[in-house]
Order: sequence, then structure tokens, then C-alpha cells
Amino acid sequence: MGPMCRERRVMTSYFPYFESRNSSFDGISSVGVGMLARHIGVDEAGRGPAIGPLVVSALNIPERDRSILRDLGVDDSKNLSKKNRNRLYKEILSYTESLDWTIGLVICDARRIDEWMDDGNLNSLEVLLFSEAIGDAAELGDNLEIFLDACDVDAERFGRMVSKALGDGWHDCKIYSEHKMDSRDEVVAAASIIAKVSRDSAMEELSQELNIDLGSGYPSDPKTRGALEILCKEEVLADCIRRKWANVKRTWSRSHNRPIQTRANERNGVFQSALDEWE
Repeated sequence: MGPMCRERRVMTSYFPYFESRNSSFDGISSVGVGMLARHIGVDEAGRGPAIGPLVVSALNIPERDRSILRDLGVDDSKNLSKKNRNRLYKEILSYTESLDWTIGLVICDARRIDEWMDDGNLNSLEVLLFSEAIGDAAELGDNLEIFLDACDVDAERFGRMVSKALGDGWHDCKIYSEHKMDSRDEVVAAASIIAKVSRDSAMEELSQELNIDLGSGYPSDPKTRGALEILCKEEVLADCIRRKWANVKRTWSRSHNRPIQTRANERNGVFQSALDEWE
């Protein structure tokens, strides 16, 4: 990705520290001469799957190192072959050892997703996970600019909510939140690679543990659908299966003729669903 001019605009007086960016970063610092800026790119992998974790990655690098990512040829992980993703992943990790790069990685398992969705939704969960990854990747006091691949349909709202989740101490940071940021910004693209490769690795480990090919975990994947048919015949569902997903509920009900067991019932050792749990 070559450098492009950027346009910045303040979105709302209600949230004075939030701005939106309409094009790729051009490598020119906005924090003033003599102040070393650091840029954090944040992205996720695994929002929609019925099986496996949701992974959020935050990559924190000095602004001047953007050229390294461009030279590596990073891109949105969805546009890369598995071979190239793995190669770039290893190269990015090597720079965390030789340069002042840090990574925040949050792996949110299916149990946490289900329990959160008892009272919340995926958007609010991802706001929290993004803030956790940023907090793991950076320290307060750095001159930070944060670039988010927005998960909400309202990108500006997503940026506001992530900043709120980070807390008052982060209000000096500038946050840029856009859809498809991973295809336009090299730091976010690198974060997307880290998240995707990390999730793929987690899925491979789960497949080995369960002795069944889970595929990608997405409902559209024939391997995943086949694995769900088998796993949902068990009396106790594997912990990596997301109970809140509609296709999981349907598959379970076909095999057991009752609603899917809840996480709360599992914790209490109760595996028979109550009548009032039918939807």
C-alpha cells in the first residue's frame, strides 16, 4: 500500500478526542516536532463463527516504522493466502523482538461470548475486547494515535464507545474508527494478520483436542456444519461451541428434542432444559 493523503475532521463536540480518517495514513506526525508518536492498529477475527474464539489484536509501533510494514507488503488478512499470512505473522513477531513493537492479544472463548450475550450483544463485547487489547499493547503517557477497524455499523459510535471503555486516562489519544480500515491502513492490516493467524491456530488446537475437524468455525463451512451435527449429538456440548448461535440451537434441538442447555445449567450440573427455556 502506498502512502495517500489523509483528511481529518472532528466528528462531534460531545466527544472532542474522536476523529475520523477518510484515507490511508501518510506517515506525517500530527503530534508536533520532537514528540515521538506511536500508532496502534486494532482488528478482530472470528466475530461470526459458531465454534471457537473471537480474537482481537492490537499492534503498537512507533509512527516511523509504518514504512517497514509497507515494505513487508501487509494487507487485510482476508486478501492473503494462508501461506502469506503465516509468513507475515512471523515477520511481524520478529520485529517485536528487535524493535520497540508490542502486541496486545485477547482471545475471547465461546463461554465468555455466551455469558456476555445473556445481557449484551456482540458490538458491546467487541468494544470491551478492543479496549482490553489496546490496554495490553500500550501504556498511558505514550503519544498514541489509535486506528480501529470498526465493528459497529456506525463507525463513529464504535470509536466513541472504545474510548469510553478505555477510560478518562486515555482521552489525550486520538482515535480513528472506520469500516474496512484493515484494507487501507498498514498497522490495522498487520493487526488483522495477527488476529487471524492466532485464531486459526486456536481452531487447529481445538480440532486436535476434540479429534474432529472443526473447519473454520463459520456456519457456511461444510466441515463446521458436519462437526456441529456430530458434536450436538453429545449430551454435554463441547465448551468451544457458541450456545447463543441460532444454527447451534437448531442442530442441538434436532438431536435432543429440547432446547439447548444454558451455560448456567452447565455450571450447576443441570443438563435437562426447563420448559420455560423453549423459544
